[in-house]
Amino acid sequence: MSDSPGFPDSAARDRDEAESASAFAHPPVAPDATAAYGDHPDQVVDFYAPRDGRTAAPLVVLLHGGAWRAPYDRAHVSPLADFLARRGFAVANVEYRRGGDDIPQQRGGEGPHAPGADPVAGRWPDTFDDVVAALDAMPVLAARALPGADVRRIVVTGHSAGGHLALWAAARHVLPEGSPWRLPAPPPLRGVVALAPIADFAAAVRLGVCGGAVTQLLGGEADFADRAAHADPGVLLPTGIATAIVQGVDDIVVPQAVSEAYVDAAALAGETVGLTLLGGVGHFPLIDPAADACAVVAEEITQLAW
Repeated sequence: MSDSPGFPDSAARDRDEAESASAFAHPPVAPDATAAYGDHPDQVVDFYAPRDGRTAAPLVVLLHGGAWRAPYDRAHVSPLADFLARRGFAVANVEYRRGGDDIPQQRGGEGPHAPGADPVAGRWPDTFDDVVAALDAMPVLAARALPGADVRRIVVTGHSAGGHLALWAAARHVLPEGSPWRLPAPPPLRGVVALAPIADFAAAVRLGVCGGAVTQLLGGEADFADRAAHADPGVLLPTGIATAIVQGVDDIVVPQAVSEAYVDAAALAGETVGLTLLGGVGHFPLIDPAADACAVVAEEITQLAW
């Protein structure tokens, strides 16, 4: 899915490939309903009803990863959405605009996007516009699509780049003055569960996470500093919203150091962020219903939602 930081040994690479293959082996699970929150084809949400038929079920808003790049869409986390629905949650699997080869955007310090390379990560400001639009529309969309969902109990979760977006969505009230995405008060969320998130941009850039995706997300090096102030969860603290991170110790895609940098920044800001470290686990078991790590994710969401 993305370039690994550093130079992991062959055993680590083999494990990562096996975990990725397992996570992506599940066929996509069709939603119970789909609703649009805008006119673009990517501005849609897939809804999954709680499989036990319960009413007043907490709503999990799921933001997929894939380094904010177009080839990776919400389909690859639909098995996770179904897994959570089987645990009694209502689930909203959000699509949003990502980067692609059609975007006339500069790669971070590398000139124009090279044919045959990974697509550019993200669309500025479209990726952020979409997350805002989807979350703001969510109570109305969910009430129509899933009458059993309790929109007063929303937990946002996301994996990797989606984990970044989940943390960011919970920090809109601490965005700089004048930001078009700023809220006057904290968003009405029960909490955030971020899965191996790209949570701290300074750490992610230093480690080369996802082949320079963070710099690409912000449109290149020239705009990085100004835009990071509006987009980096690591500087948008404290949020006052319950936040938990689940991180594989053996993750070579978004390594543990990135989550730890965010947790440390939160502590300096006077906020406690839960960090659950899973030994022997890499990047992809967190979204793999066949992996034990996925049950840990569901439990973390349960603790915030119920």
